[in-house]
Amino acid sequence: MTTHYCYTDSPFGKLLLVGDFQGLSHVNFQDGSAPMLPEAEWRKDAAFFVNAIVQLKEYFAGERLRFSLRLNPKGSEFQRQVLEVVSRIPYGETSSYGDIARMVGKPKASRAVGACNRTNPIPIMIPCHRVVGSNGKLTGFSGGVEFKQWLLDLEAGKHAAEDESLVVEAED
Repeated sequence: MTTHYCYTDSPFGKLLLVGDFQGLSHVNFQDGSAPMLPEAEWRKDAAFFVNAIVQLKEYFAGERLRFSLRLNPKGSEFQRQVLEVVSRIPYGETSSYGDIARMVGKPKASRAVGACNRTNPIPIMIPCHRVVGSNGKLTGFSGGVEFKQWLLDLEAGKHAAEDESLVVEAED
């Protein structure tokens, strides 16, 4: 099966989108602490990601509350359970790592939930930015804590009509 990839812009730099016909498997912050390089056999194909790019643009403009994309995150059964629970956190709301641990039936596994969130292969679409410490404090995010705060502010309506120059377009 062919793996496709493309780059697109976000308010905090380039994103690398990776996926195949089973779904989007990675969204990587290229300007973050762990940029991902495309593998030699991957096919650069922005057209494959048109729907994802449009939905990201709408989300960053405050016009989209939910993504409607086929996602295909990889990971252990526990990681997939955590990501499934995280994907159900409503727009504009947060949950703690402990809340997520209890929801997956492992109430003492809040650190393991944190590790799953740190390695979330599809941030933004699987909204790990909505997971905070039990005291409400923002903790690590692959795009940086500043971007996590920006996303939470976006969802709280603090960026509405703020910057019309923010355009998300596919790179050739």
